[in-house]
Amino acid sequence: MVEVIMPKMGDGMEEGTLVEWLKADGEKVKMGEVIGTIQTDKATLELEAPGSGRITGFLIQAGDTVPVGQTIAAILKDGEELPAGYGSKPGEPSRDLSEPPAGFPVEEPAAMPAEISEEGQRIKASPLAKKIAREHGIDLSQVTGTGPGGRIVERDVQALVERPIQVPTAAPVAPATAPKAADQTTVKLNSLRRITAQRTTQSKQQVPHFYVTVECDVESILKLKELFGAEGSTRISINDFVMRACVMALRQMPEVNATFHGDSVVQSDAVHIGMAVAVMDGLTVPVIHNAHTMTLRQLSAKARELAQKAKDNKLTPDELSGSTFSVSNMGMLNIDNFVAIINQPNAAILAVSTAKKKVVVGEDDELQVRWMMNATFSFDHRVVDGAVGARFANIVRDYLQNPTRLLS
Repeated sequence: MVEVIMPKMGDGMEEGTLVEWLKADGEKVKMGEVIGTIQTDKATLELEAPGSGRITGFLIQAGDTVPVGQTIAAILKDGEELPAGYGSKPGEPSRDLSEPPAGFPVEEPAAMPAEISEEGQRIKASPLAKKIAREHGIDLSQVTGTGPGGRIVERDVQALVERPIQVPTAAPVAPATAPKAADQTTVKLNSLRRITAQRTTQSKQQVPHFYVTVECDVESILKLKELFGAEGSTRISINDFVMRACVMALRQMPEVNATFHGDSVVQSDAVHIGMAVAVMDGLTVPVIHNAHTMTLRQLSAKARELAQKAKDNKLTPDELSGSTFSVSNMGMLNIDNFVAIINQPNAAILAVSTAKKKVVVGEDDELQVRWMMNATFSFDHRVVDGAVGARFANIVRDYLQNPTRLLS
């Protein structure tokens, strides 16, 4: 028997959500064949069969979220059967399903650490149910379990989370004098937005951010763009110049191209640029690996390729992991300035705003109209000190104001 597990499909991924199974119970599959789709914190990805045979023993259904490494199905060869106790072995989280898959026996999950009620009775609850209860301050002793043997499962706790809060009033209020409640619409978070919310909250809570903003004169970049256009060359965007400038600066200052590891900091010689891309379901961050080996045009072509794959939900796990620095660009949205949350485990991220014409004072005190752009860096203070961050920001600005140095 080959177990199908929830794979790790990106940096920081701790759990995944099944979007759908593409194979029916008992259907034959080949190794590498796509058998389902998984929603991670960054994208929707294809789940491939880890072996050949007959797929069966589905332990989760569409919409279920389980930790990385948990068994979610099995692939059997001819003559093999599911072992006794499959799905409830020690250390293997139980199924939190509304209904078990067709033909799959319902079994009492293995004993898991339980909560204790005020009456001293042990409360049976799945790990995911306990996690949700802790996050929302729910007393599990007040929850009725609908799982096997009365076990409290995810849906039981989630029902309380989604239940409207009833606020009692001291006395009835006449309808004529009662304020009219505004119309409200509740939009349930999809998996991508939910996990993004968890990771950004975690980053802001765990990482001591500090910010450095520099104003960049991008007049020369715009002239180069016009020159490339006149030559009929590949279209180069301001963001391509920005990423190239960051790559050059990171090679000069590997202390920024680093990751915090508790009692140490690991610096990377290779530069892997994560670039934030807005997609229909939220935000994803594909990674340009080994960006330090690419020319400006190669970097531009790779960025366009990954952005399109992100919008088509065709990014691979490798294309979603391994970044050492990230760039978030809202220049196309008419933004004067913004700060970005660090994409862990990176130590820094750059927020790029809109380039706008401004009146500036030239070197000879004359007034000039120039294209200017704000760039705000967020740094992890555990890795990067203030002076180091300021120096890095100025190196990036210097490259952007002298873009011919980025063409080599």
